[in-house]
Amino acid sequence: MSLDEVTTSLASAGVESYWVDYRACRVICYMRNGDVFILEVDPPGKSIPYEFSNMCIQAAVNGLQRGELIFPDFTRDIQAAGCVGYAVWILGKVVTYHGRKGEQHVDHMPGFLMP
Repeated sequence: MSLDEVTTSLASAGVESYWVDYRACRVICYMRNGDVFILEVDPPGKSIPYEFSNMCIQAAVNGLQRGELIFPDFTRDIQAAGCVGYAVWILGKVVTYHGRKGEQHVDHMPGFLMP
């Protein structure tokens, strides 16, 4: 399943945005009706470095969008690039990746169509 297909499925289920927090090992889903759901996720396999690489984040995003990476590989790659979490803004079609020192990488979801 592609990133756009996953996002479309979540939007169809009423998810407006979600935050993936690798340090707290959870995903917080914000629903259009105001409900909030918290899901536990596995901790990172390795310590997330303090250095944040926009270039490596973009390479992982591109690989996922092209279908060259599956989601576990994408997760591993962005964590290795210093990403401690990311916010997906489905309504705004934007993903913001965050580093330990407040760094951000912003990516737009051009192929995603709201259901």
